[in-house]
Amino acid sequence: MVRIKERYLLVNIVYPEAAKDRSKSNLPDLLVYNQPTTNNCNGRTLHHAIKAEVANLFGDYGAGAVERSLRVKYLSNATSTCILQCSREHYRLVWAALTMMDCVPTKYGSGDPCVFRVVRVSGTIKKVEEEAIRRAKQLILAAKDEMAGKE
Repeated sequence: MVRIKERYLLVNIVYPEAAKDRSKSNLPDLLVYNQPTTNNCNGRTLHHAIKAEVANLFGDYGAGAVERSLRVKYLSNATSTCILQCSREHYRLVWAALTMMDCVPTKYGSGDPCVFRVVRVSGTIKKVEEEAIRRAKQLILAAKDEMAGKE
């Protein structure tokens, strides 16, 4: 019996378009780029959007390759972070689809323009979770430093 090998992708959702409209806010740049994702985006809508983008880019081969193995293990709207699980052989297809997605999928269609940034690929979910925690702490400290610099 052979173990099924998986890959876990840590994905951040960033909003560069929001930075253009930042003149009306007094928030640090880091918080503008890493703003919370709408509550209309959930794991199911993200899963369907990724599968649709893979099918759009790679056709029937891509759709069949990621059909069984793609799962949204974690999605935090507050931190705009998600963890995806997919097979080791096809994680690059998922990565390419995420790179080409340009808006947040919602229950009601397309949402705000955004960029899906894959920041870590790992064979275990533990290492991806540790990286997500480390990056969240780093973001908080950087935002505090930026706010202290403005005062």
